[in-house]
Amino acid sequence: MDLLTEPAEYVFVGNEIWRIAVLIIIIALALFFGKLSKYFLGRLKPKFEQRGRRLLAVAAESASMSVTFLFFAFGLRLAISFLIVPEAFQSLLYTTLELLIVLAIGHFVYRQVDVLDAWLKGFAKSESTNIDDMLIPIVGKSIRVAVVILIILQAAQTLSDQPITSILAGIGIGGLALGLAAQDTIRNFFGSLMIFADKPFNVGELINLDDKLGVITEVGVRTTKIKTLDGHMLTVPNGNLANMTIHNIGKRPFIRRVFDVTITYDTPPDKVERAVEILKEILDNHEGMNEDLPPRVYFDDLNADSLNLKCFYWFHPPDYWQYMGFTEKVNQEIITRFNKEGIDFAFPTQTIHLAGDKKRPLDVGLNKSDKN
Repeated sequence: MDLLTEPAEYVFVGNEIWRIAVLIIIIALALFFGKLSKYFLGRLKPKFEQRGRRLLAVAAESASMSVTFLFFAFGLRLAISFLIVPEAFQSLLYTTLELLIVLAIGHFVYRQVDVLDAWLKGFAKSESTNIDDMLIPIVGKSIRVAVVILIILQAAQTLSDQPITSILAGIGIGGLALGLAAQDTIRNFFGSLMIFADKPFNVGELINLDDKLGVITEVGVRTTKIKTLDGHMLTVPNGNLANMTIHNIGKRPFIRRVFDVTITYDTPPDKVERAVEILKEILDNHEGMNEDLPPRVYFDDLNADSLNLKCFYWFHPPDYWQYMGFTEKVNQEIITRFNKEGIDFAFPTQTIHLAGDKKRPLDVGLNKSDKN
């Protein structure tokens, strides 16, 4: 036997060990460079933010979330190429690796949609447009859905080894059954399109919906979220919302207050006239007044138990809490001025006459001759 010649089985085993070692080294290096890239991208984010490069900061953060998976997928694919795989397992193995690469690339693209979201938000603020506040979430979600659909189609092509056109044809055959099963989803989707077309409200505006006051927090593809004033989160399907009567309080140009001030019947006419003058003085050129809508005060009615003074005023801008603060000042001033002038406020009263009461004899329905 030639001592310089190794047996074939030793050569085979040595080659396999070498290939396995290369595979492990490549995978380790892929993970190392993936983690290293993630670390550097994480360090870049605060630097970009300090320099005002907001989009680059978002891109770095988004990339750091998927770069390790991306390095691992390509590293594994490269490492497997050094192995000698039996033909029976080649198809399954390489299909799995292609699917892994598709998922890695898809995840990377999916995370980068955050950059588009950030750009749209900055664009909306710079242009001061209202509809963008509702459109931005929809655009981001729609692109993410499109990315997911493309990933699924590419994965289906990889698994079935069929062209995309054949896969789409198969999906079209099942589309009718899917459409029947997803009627509500389709209805809500078109409802959201109607909301964007009509623009009945914007994100952040206060609306009245079926006697429920709330602020629009999010308009999605399927539902709209409304945070009521008592802190509850109301989720309304867009298909229903598009057919409902919506009172957009956030778009009103002013807040109008109509209130009554009632005084007693024994108030002399000159005091009644003075009461009207006091109310006009309090509301004259008031805070939040628009010259086109001056306040109004009238002695308008004789109630069953009081004399009625009706007041109108319009408060600008329509900030509810500023309006409430001004309303409190008006009420305090009315009480102070009326008390100073000796004008009494009326409240519902009843006088009861009892039979046999000598101080209040009951003579209802008697003629004068009967009384004598």
